[in-house]
Amino acid sequence: MIYVLASAICSVLVSVLLKLARRYGLDIGQAVAWNYVAAGALAALLLPAPLAPLRQAGAPWFALLGLGVLLPLIFLALGASVRHAGIVRSDAAQRLSLLLSLLAAFLLFGERLDATKALGCVLGLAALLGMVWRSERGHDANASARWLWPLVVFAGFGAIDVLFKRVAAAHVPLGTSLVAMFALALVVAFALAAWRAVRSGARFRLRNALGGLLLGLFNFGNILFYLRAHRALPQHPALVFASMNLGVVVLGALTGVLLFREQLSRINLAGLGLALLAIALLAWA
Repeated sequence: MIYVLASAICSVLVSVLLKLARRYGLDIGQAVAWNYVAAGALAALLLPAPLAPLRQAGAPWFALLGLGVLLPLIFLALGASVRHAGIVRSDAAQRLSLLLSLLAAFLLFGERLDATKALGCVLGLAALLGMVWRSERGHDANASARWLWPLVVFAGFGAIDVLFKRVAAAHVPLGTSLVAMFALALVVAFALAAWRAVRSGARFRLRNALGGLLLGLFNFGNILFYLRAHRALPQHPALVFASMNLGVVVLGALTGVLLFREQLSRINLAGLGLALLAIALLAWA
């Protein structure tokens, strides 16, 4: 289980870096672009990535192009969510996006819906509502951002997982698909960063590159350790899945509350508990 713990820690560290970005004057857009330099290079070096499957007639280029666009955009949305709503809500919303993956599995991939999965989905939706519930009163300009960005993260990561399933269904090796989508995401992310630089005069700085490379290290570490966990426990995929998602939610909550003093209402705490229960139910199902 050490690989699961390492993967969960890397996932939370990504959120921590995004949380600290503004404090240390990092441009998140530039950091996200450099993140894909590190993640793509590590994927090419450490995972088998034959290019032949991409030249076949049935290569899932539509899904790969969708991933290349969505990955940098959702990374920017995650950064905004962490900044406005905090690590606790953002990590929970990211993990609850599995509900959209399950919905796609029922509608697009022919998976059967049983009572346990249905209960897990209902609890997951209730958890999402509880996590993004805001009790602020008045005319706080950031109030809407505290629930809007976690919902964007929820929808974006759900869409990414569905596209990833499309790529997997085309039998493209994982290393190949990761290198392809990271390369496409790199082009999109740098195009966005260049557009922002021209529009606002933001300059490319070394500290943004260094921060982005560190971000890419943790981003890829999350993927690599998760894959190694599945290889170490090939007979227990549900255990790995549940441990990973529950671990990220719990570690994210502890980090947000203890390290960054994030405030959670009773409804938010109830939503967090429902998220843990929903993930456990869906993994058991």
